Amino acid sequence: MKKISLFVLLVSISVFVFAEGPAITFEKTTHDFQEINENGGPAKYNFEFTNTGDEPLVVNTVRASCGCTTPEWTKTPIEPGEKGIISVAYNPKGRPGSFAKSISVTTNAGEAQHTLIIKGKVVSVVEAPKTVEAPKSSVEAPK
Repeated sequence: MKKISLFVLLVSISVFVFAEGPAITFEKTTHDFQEINENGGPAKYNFEFTNTGDEPLVVNTVRASCGCTTPEWTKTPIEPGEKGIISVAYNPKGRPGSFAKSISVTTNAGEAQHTLIIKGKVVSVVEAPKTVEAPKSSVEAPK
């Protein structure tokens, strides 16, 4: 009887120790926009991830390093083997030059936090000066 109890105890401990739980695996953790136009509106990228664990994955919070970057994410639990998205939009208006922004992702997976990076260069497009046309006169000049 003691051998059976010991066996059951060892099996229970091994199941607890080797249980994986949820796990997040990103297809890519850095995205380079290259060059983007300052007046072209927000630049967007979708970071895709998969729950590679054996329990539902929940993305608790996603925080950008500044207000110029806006994240949105899958808010429902992601089942094992399923995919989710963290969509990031960067507003280049008034921010010419190179940039690198981080996005912190907190989930219920074993690792406390994951970091995603977006980077690129905002190019200012100088508009050609507008010329002023002489108004057309309704009165004809003398001949």
